[in-house]
Formats: sequence, structure tokens, C-alpha cells
Amino acid sequence: MDFEKAGKREKNVKMIGYLSTILIFSIAFYFVLSFTKKIPESWNYFNVLFVVIGIILVSKILKELLK
Repeated sequence: MDFEKAGKREKNVKMIGYLSTILIFSIAFYFVLSFTKKIPESWNYFNVLFVVIGIILVSKILKELLK
């Protein structure tokens, strides 16, 4: 049996799940912010997506610094 291949597949599935979770969260976050009029009119979905990715990156950096 090839256990190395199974580990690689599991890693890919986790990455796809992580990316889809980011997309779903950022879509929901965009709709909440737009319905409550908390974002500027000129902003679109990609601006909110970049904010979400920025928050994730800051949290990962803080996690590594606090280890």
C-alpha cells in the first residue's frame, strides 16, 4: 500500500476545504457588511476577501510569535 499518496491526498483535501471555508465566510461577511451599510459604496467582494485574508495572515503570524 502506498501511504505517501494517501497523505498527499488528505493534505490536498484539507487545503480545498480551508479555501472553500474562506470563500464562504467572505461571501457571508460581504453580504452582512453591505446590508448594514458598513462598507463604502465603491468596495466590492474582492476588497472584503482581501480583508479576510489579511485577518487570517495576521492571526497566523501572531500564533507563530506566541509559540
